[in-house]
Amino acid sequence: MIRLITPSDTPTLIALAEASGLFEPNQTEELAQMLDQHFNSELESQDLWFTDDDNGVVGVAYVAPERMTEGTWNLYLIAIHPDRQRQGRGGVLLSHVEQVLADRGERVLLVETSGLESFEYVRSFYRKNGYDEEARIREFYKAGDDKIIFRKAFGKSTA
Repeated sequence: MIRLITPSDTPTLIALAEASGLFEPNQTEELAQMLDQHFNSELESQDLWFTDDDNGVVGVAYVAPERMTEGTWNLYLIAIHPDRQRQGRGGVLLSHVEQVLADRGERVLLVETSGLESFEYVRSFYRKNGYDEEARIREFYKAGDDKIIFRKAFGKSTA
């Protein structure tokens, strides 16, 4: 079942991010801060956090609108627990996010990932799910590690 996250999901979401192996320790600390801000901020946020809940949290996705644009969103996080990967869950979770955005009339979803060889499976996942490589920023993350941006348009968006 895909649903919006709740405050009680926070420890499990942090553990899931750590287990995924995609995040450095300082990045999981930042994730904890983001979740805390999401639940405790007095400011209204359009950010959306979803979880794949199968008798416990097994996946997470986080999207937020790009500032100063109309209908452009960023997928900042999608992860499935390693024990539940390769079951199609990531694709289903991503499809759910896309459908929610499309239903709201949003136009574009962007996602960025590393250009390292070890991230080829991530890039392959986005290609398989209909994303096109839109841009590459050389040595963005660190020397030898490019940032690759993928794009998917919804509805009547221009390609």
